[in-house]
Amino acid sequence: MVTLSKIYTRTGDGGATALGNGARVAKESLRVSAYGTVDETNATIGMARLHSTGEMDAALARIQNDMFDLGADLCRPDMAKDAESEYPPLRVNVALVERLETEIDAMNADQATLKSFILPGGSPLAAHLHLCRTVSRRAERLSVELSRIEAVNPAAIKYLNRLSDWFFVAARAANDNGKSDVLWVPGANR
Repeated sequence: MVTLSKIYTRTGDGGATALGNGARVAKESLRVSAYGTVDETNATIGMARLHSTGEMDAALARIQNDMFDLGADLCRPDMAKDAESEYPPLRVNVALVERLETEIDAMNADQATLKSFILPGGSPLAAHLHLCRTVSRRAERLSVELSRIEAVNPAAIKYLNRLSDWFFVAARAANDNGKSDVLWVPGANR
């Protein structure tokens, strides 16, 4: 497990950082941007949790833990166990994707049918969940872009894709199952 006795190391002062396999890369590398945006998503989830209770809060807590797993996955470019490592890299798996799908289906079952696009807003929790959705979409875009040039676990990209859907449906749940959604009115201000 991780042990952090000293928070600053000064090793990144020159603009490079270490990946999970020990390789050093520029801090602006696409891989670092991808897992950094996963971390940013996790922070937005923390803000949403200030407004959540019960099962929604428990689900968000599970997702926050998943986000650390996802960050660990993305920070290891190699898809196999290192010769020097005692254990294989932590990887997101299809079971996590399937859990999100099950939760999406359960939340969506009681929601009003969509007849318009939804503006981010409504309740404070819904507004925060919409922010989580947009930041997770950015993490997905960066991870897909990274996968075009380097190895990325396909389940990690699937997870991010489902996660943004999860946040959308959860935001509707937080808006009285869609009854309090803020609907887009095309051309309303012309």
